[in-house]
Amino acid sequence: MLDKKDPETKPEGHERYFLVREDILPEALVKTVQAKELLARGEVKTIHDAVEQVELSRSAFYKYKDGIFPLNKLERERIVTISMDLEHRSGILSRVLAMIAGLEGNVLTIHQTIPLQGVANVVISVETSQMAETVAGLLDRLREQDGVTRAHLVGQG
Repeated sequence: MLDKKDPETKPEGHERYFLVREDILPEALVKTVQAKELLARGEVKTIHDAVEQVELSRSAFYKYKDGIFPLNKLERERIVTISMDLEHRSGILSRVLAMIAGLEGNVLTIHQTIPLQGVANVVISVETSQMAETVAGLLDRLREQDGVTRAHLVGQG
């Protein structure tokens, strides 16, 4: 419940985000990002090695790891959910997935219904941060695929 008299309260289920300069962040937050970057680049194999290298406790890392991200990473990450109707013929879904992969899209989830009257609905979530293609361009390409009778954007985040 939002208390209009107290600006610190927020509606239930709503998270607040802040853009903060690195030099005013607590050291543990900065080191958490550094440890995550070491892991992402493959410079270390384990969380233990990462936190040891940046001189951070494991408990601090686990406390902050899911709440702090470099701004450039947040700007790049784009997940779209697309619903498609596919003709019930062998290989159509496989070709759609290969086309998405060829565009550097990363398919995260796939849900396919049982075909009814020769058509199956497929809902996929695709991480598009590495794609040079726009979401509109991806949808156009999907619609051009043989066997895709409909493709539309359900959501993106």
